[in-house]
Amino acid sequence: MTQPINLNRERKRRDRAARKKQADENAVKFGRTKGERMRDDHDADRAGRDHDGHRLDDT
Repeated sequence: MTQPINLNRERKRRDRAARKKQADENAVKFGRTKGERMRDDHDADRAGRDHDGHRLDDT
């Protein structure tokens, strides 16, 4: 005879696995590493400084 299973526990296990799978797909699709975010912020700051450096004085 087989062992009875707890249906609530099985449902929760299945739901957790589905959420983890979706999270992993989203991480691949949208995720960026911390280094990539820092590089983009640094590049934006540098572009702003360069733009300000080319500004002509009003005097």
